[in-house]
Amino acid sequence: MTATRVASAPALLLTFIAVHLFLALLNLSAPGLPLGDVTIVYARWAEQAYASGVVVGVDMPWVYPLLAIVPILASVTFGLGHIAGAWLSLVMVLNILALGFLTRWGRSRSGVAAGWWWTAFLLVLGPIALARIDAITVAGAIIGITLLRSHPQTAGIVLACATWVKVWPAALVLAAIIAVRGRWKVAAAAAATSATVVVFALLAGAGWNVFSFITEQTGRGIQIESPIAGIWLWQIIAGVPDTSIYYDNTILTFQITGAGVEFAAAVVTPLLALSVAGIALLGVRAVRAGADPSSVVPMLSLALVSALIVVNKVGSPQFISWLAVPIVLGLLTSGRDGAPSFRVPAALTLVIAALTHTVYPYLYYLLLASHPAMVTVLSIRNIALIVLLVWAVVCLVRLASRAATRPSLAVNNPKPDTSSSDSPRAKEST
Repeated sequence: MTATRVASAPALLLTFIAVHLFLALLNLSAPGLPLGDVTIVYARWAEQAYASGVVVGVDMPWVYPLLAIVPILASVTFGLGHIAGAWLSLVMVLNILALGFLTRWGRSRSGVAAGWWWTAFLLVLGPIALARIDAITVAGAIIGITLLRSHPQTAGIVLACATWVKVWPAALVLAAIIAVRGRWKVAAAAAATSATVVVFALLAGAGWNVFSFITEQTGRGIQIESPIAGIWLWQIIAGVPDTSIYYDNTILTFQITGAGVEFAAAVVTPLLALSVAGIALLGVRAVRAGADPSSVVPMLSLALVSALIVVNKVGSPQFISWLAVPIVLGLLTSGRDGAPSFRVPAALTLVIAALTHTVYPYLYYLLLASHPAMVTVLSIRNIALIVLLVWAVVCLVRLASRAATRPSLAVNNPKPDTSSSDSPRAKEST
């Protein structure tokens, strides 16, 4: 290990902590109430559980998978009045732990480089990077992906737990099952973990509430930040009648109303399922063609996670934090043994994070007013997300094509016989 590598790891850790402290300050004092979900919504769920014994996801339907209640209840350990500080501290501790796994506690050169990118990403994305339940899943998912090669069973458990906090890490589980050599260990561990959660929930009397996070999301409308919502946001600017933004008191978010919105909302979810299935098949094709798993897993993960954001009627700003996981996974293997470089998606993701931060939380009120400048920023952000998805899909196709041509190249262009006196190697030795 070089002196530079030794020195860069402590510098990374100190910078990482400093960024978290700065983001914590923004969460506590910046305009737009970035920590509002924690201090208002999460606090209400926690107070309800402790005061009346009614636990969301067990005693009543809930929008999140059951294990999301664990960090929420943990954040009020020191009382409801300290939930903000406790939440931010919890996220920082989990992220530092994830950073340790990512860098192999400072011993991995590529891990340290990925850690610097993640630090920059958090800073550019802003307070929302810490202010939602998604932050818990990002930390867990990063820990999970770093264990895929060496401890696939543990990785399956960790990723399954993250999925039971919020669903999106299931994309990483799917990518691992398709492309990782220890796929059956990942699948078995994830299935056993999920079964354990369901059994304990049923024993606690949850009944079908344990699966309510699926049904609670099906009937919602189109959220204004989602890529598809841009169609109607620009109609509002153009003055199209009966097109507007409204607040849904059930889902607690701003949505779009207008001609064709209900049809679009009904179509997006099955379209998302088809997109995920299609991308998964591309991953299977790449693996069967003989592509290196270390190249397929990051690219497949990026394509799947990007699809979950792009082809979605929900477009919450915290969704962008999910992109950190496939990007750091790709940076770990970027350029190694012919693996595709992740510099382009890493740079594009930073731009996406910066544009998201521009919209939320400080100037979000301008988006609610359909201000043309803010709708333009959001539209550019959403176009960049689509570009990221297309890039990942194209690279997946290329991985399969290149892997498929290798055998034919080997047949058509056999290696020279190095034992012959006519070979270049033999001539060099004489």
